[in-house]
Amino acid sequence: MRPLEDIRIVAIEQYGAGPFGSLQLADLGAEVIKVEDARTGGDIGRYVPPFQDGEDSLFYESFNRNKKSISLDLTNLGAREVLKDLVRVSDAVYSNFRGDIPERLGLCYEDLKDVNPRIVCCSLSGFGMTGPRRAEPAYDYILQGLCGWMSLTGEPEGPPAKSGLSLVDYSGGFVAAVSILAAIHAARRDGTGMDCDLSLFDVAISMLSYLGTWHLNRGFQPVRTAHSAHPSLVPFQNFETSDGWIVAGCAKEKFWRRLTEVVEMPELMSDSRFKDFAARRANARVLLPILEAAFKQHSAAYWLERLNRAGVPCSPINTVEQALTDPQIAARQLIVEAEHPKFGQVRQLASPVRVGPQRESHRRGPQRNEDARQILGGLLGYSDAKILALEASAAFGSGAPAAEPA
Repeated sequence: MRPLEDIRIVAIEQYGAGPFGSLQLADLGAEVIKVEDARTGGDIGRYVPPFQDGEDSLFYESFNRNKKSISLDLTNLGAREVLKDLVRVSDAVYSNFRGDIPERLGLCYEDLKDVNPRIVCCSLSGFGMTGPRRAEPAYDYILQGLCGWMSLTGEPEGPPAKSGLSLVDYSGGFVAAVSILAAIHAARRDGTGMDCDLSLFDVAISMLSYLGTWHLNRGFQPVRTAHSAHPSLVPFQNFETSDGWIVAGCAKEKFWRRLTEVVEMPELMSDSRFKDFAARRANARVLLPILEAAFKQHSAAYWLERLNRAGVPCSPINTVEQALTDPQIAARQLIVEAEHPKFGQVRQLASPVRVGPQRESHRRGPQRNEDARQILGGLLGYSDAKILALEASAAFGSGAPAAEPA
């Protein structure tokens, strides 16, 4: 059995952060039933370009493998009854709306505890379900600006910059996955479920980590650093070579000693201005130009070979294409595959969460409402007559039949 095969999650999710969190659980074997809004064509991720065709996109595939899908109009009374029946046989209800929406849609523990006392109700919103911003929408890009991340990213003389990846969304998804598992564990132990009120804002602020600690306790004012340099460890940054850029860093004193040998400047090791972390940081304006001039004398390959041989942490600055050809990827089985009716064999990046043997096969992201018949008739035991009645009431949305009878 997969580690989470005994867990069922009703995921009322869309786009990036929410689906990324449940993807980690689905990859570990959890049954994730994706409830898509019947009024809006389902998960908006289905329509994100490029590489999009109708209700299929490679963006959507990246977040939704190994899940099931059913379309429900949660403003419809019949659909609400379907949702409650799903809650009866599930461990968690997971949503990623604005912070004011779960309460409005009746997705909180207080709303569902009479249906299932052990249900976990997890909301991953932009700003949480409390506070003055609870009703505001939020996206990764917005939060990187609001939470100080952009002020730390980019060159000092340039404008603030966003990370090239949606790190707030992805981190929020991981936080949601951890929270859901912790809450399900507690609910099974104690017999009582709970709310998990999670916020991408909270995630982004907490990830300021030691920079936030330095500011709160000593008034430290972080600034952008040249060549993506570490805020306190010197040297640890990008260095320009004669034909490109590399990263090299000295996170331990032994690495500093080895670096002085690689650049053939033993005098730096004996210079009191560079004797330890504090001294090198205090004299960075003297030290870094010396090292930068040295690195420009030879190629990236020249320096990487010597740095690696000496055991100094370093790497090339790869493109995405170059990164995806690293031999470590094959060794770690980081690319998974699934067959898709429009895109053929879709290759994706595996979850980094590892618990026991890796999953051998993967299912593509579900078509909208694809699993309705199996969920309604198989899991919930609805008769064909009841399913047809719900369909007639538009519980599954107009033009969204509950699939053909099995």
